[in-house]
This record gives sequence, C-alpha cells and structure tokens, in this order.
Amino acid sequence: MVKDDIFQERVVRVEKPSAHFTLLRNVDGDFLGVSATNELATFDYTDDQAIWEQVKGIAAYRHVATGLQLEAEPAEAEKGCYLRHNGDSLASDGSVGAESAVFSAGHGPAHLPSEYLKSFKQNGWACLPSIIAPDIVEELERVSCTGRWEAETYERRMPPMNETAAVAKIATEPVSLWLMREYMQTHEIRLGHSPGFAILPPDDGRRKVQGWHSDFPYLWGIAGSEVVNRIPIHKVEGLVMGVQRNLCVSEFRKENGATCFKLGSHTFGQGPPVEWVNGNTSREDGHRESKGLPYTGPDADVVEAPPGSYIVYDSRIWHRAGVNRTPHKRAAMLQAVIPMYIMPFMDTSRPYKDFINSPLAEELTALEHKELESIMVNKMVGPQGHLAITVDEELTEKIQPSQ
Repeated sequence: MVKDDIFQERVVRVEKPSAHFTLLRNVDGDFLGVSATNELATFDYTDDQAIWEQVKGIAAYRHVATGLQLEAEPAEAEKGCYLRHNGDSLASDGSVGAESAVFSAGHGPAHLPSEYLKSFKQNGWACLPSIIAPDIVEELERVSCTGRWEAETYERRMPPMNETAAVAKIATEPVSLWLMREYMQTHEIRLGHSPGFAILPPDDGRRKVQGWHSDFPYLWGIAGSEVVNRIPIHKVEGLVMGVQRNLCVSEFRKENGATCFKLGSHTFGQGPPVEWVNGNTSREDGHRESKGLPYTGPDADVVEAPPGSYIVYDSRIWHRAGVNRTPHKRAAMLQAVIPMYIMPFMDTSRPYKDFINSPLAEELTALEHKELESIMVNKMVGPQGHLAITVDEELTEKIQPSQ
C-alpha cells in the first residue's frame, strides 16, 4: 500500500432517518398486524404485516401495507392505549368486539422490513438506521462509559447483559431477527457468543490495529492452529452459516474507527489476501511499527451510520475495525449469529441463566423472554424432550492439553 492510500476507503453513508414507523405491542410483547386475509391479529415476529404509521393530526394508526386504520384512546392509569377499529374495541389478540386491551406504541424501523431484506439478499449486508430507541442507546452508552459517560472507565466485571436489561432488549430486536432468519433460511438461529462491547479508544499511533478477516464461524484470516479450517474455504451459493449483527452504540464515522469492509467479498469464497494484512499478521508484535497499517486504500469501504443503527452482514465479508482518529471513544455491540446446526463459539448458557435469575429479567415482555431463550440456549431435542446443552466444567478441566 502506498502512502497516498492511507485512509482512502470509500465512504458509504447511511443517514439518520427523519421518521420511523410504529410497532404496536400487546402486554405480552406480541405485535399487532394485519394477516394475509386482511384480518387484525397478533404475531411473534415483525415483517411488513406488523408495521404501522401514526396518522398526522389525530390519535390514530394506519397499517402501512393495507391502509387499515385504528383509532387510539389513552389507557387510564396505564402506559399505553386502547385501540378501536370502526368503533369496535380490540382484544389483546387483535380480535374486535371484545373487552379492550392495552397496547403500547413503540419505536419501529425507518423502512419496511421487506426493503431491508431485499438489500440484504442483493448485497450481503444491510443497515437498519436508528432501529434502536434513543433511551436504550443512552443506557448502553452509560454502561460502556462512552458518550456523556466517556470520562469513566469501563471495567468488564460481568457480561454486559447482566449489567442492564438494555442488552437483552437489543438482542431481541424483532426486525433484525426476522432479517437474519430469512437470510439464513431458518427460524432456528443462535448467538455464537454473548453480546459484547467493542470499545475503540483514540489511536495513539502505536497500538495494534485489527487485521482483515471474516467473522465467526468462518474466521478466514484469523484462524489459529486450533481452529484452522473450522469452516473450510469454499464457494457455495445459497448456504449461509453466519451473520454478524453489530450495533452502533456511538455514531459510526470514518474518523472514529467505523468498521472497514470489502463489500461484496462474501461471494469470493475465500478470506482476505495476506497483502491486506490479515488478522493473524496484524497481531504479531511490532507489526505496525515495521510494516504500518492494514490496507486502508480505495478498494475498501467504510459504512457510516447514526447511533442505534444495526449493521447486519454476511460473516464471510472481509472487514476489520477502523482507526479512531478522534479524541473520543467509539462503542459498538457485537453479536455473531449462526444457524442452530453450527457449534457456538462460546457458551451462552451461563450469562443467560444469570440474567433470567436476576431482577433485570422482569423488564422484558413474555415475547422478549421467549426470543432470548431461543437465541441463547442450545438444545438437544429427543425422546427425553428439550435438553439444554452447556459446558461441563469438571470434564473441561480433564481435557485440557498438557503443558
């Protein structure tokens, strides 16, 4: 890489939306929508059928796909509203003419889920700008000691999801879950590891910079001898064994170390070239001092996005963390997501058990509980029923390689 190529990556900017759609939830967290037969109903997932928009000037919501309109009335002494269709009250399952149920109107996507899915399938990645509500983002900033709290020092004493319910809420965000299930062509998806913060401090000109790689479960470009060929180099159309879902806790900009990508590289069937400096090479002591930065030239891309955005991408896409050339810390929350038939990278059962046994679990709806269990508990299903798979600590000690 010649000197003039330093920080010459192409910028792909996703702007902050001027408006968002609305998600209407019942007390259990199920989403109100309109079925394929044009009937009001509730769903445990969010595609176009569950997307509403607030009608300007009146207390009402319009279903985006069908135009069906609901009148809203504040619920006394409760947070939420009662909904009516043509004067008839809506029950918690969306049926009309029954006793009124309370629904909550919450932060939704800026575009229809089908539009995100089309982009995801065409390009191997998609950005859901500001999909996470601002109050949740602010809570993640507090815990990660960034934004208004950046003067504080982040000390990881426990998995982030056991510090705040905000982590469980972003992990169960419905639109991104639906997208990943559709992209990987299976409802049974799992977290490959517990959600974790990636906090990038200001660059001092000496610290190691992450090299180019593909993410879990492929790990092309960073696989050590113990995991080499975890997923062999291959080029297979249609089979996706991993999606990375990264939350921009801070605004992602080129200057503050937003992720660098080689967009489209998921179709190459191989990892990044050695000359770009892969993850193995960049970790070698003294590499930056002697060889400089990994590739930062115009054949790479930087996706810029506002806080609260999800960037979801095929795990085969070559990428690396950027270089933070600002005086402020940059935070993201990383989540590797896999189909259930792929072995996870880390055990997610312990942080899940700790969470559901803590007061934080009370902040989730019934649907959020269901989704969190679905993505964090690996199971065997057989004659004995559903059996949770976890780590046997005693056996783990016995199988450690001898020194």
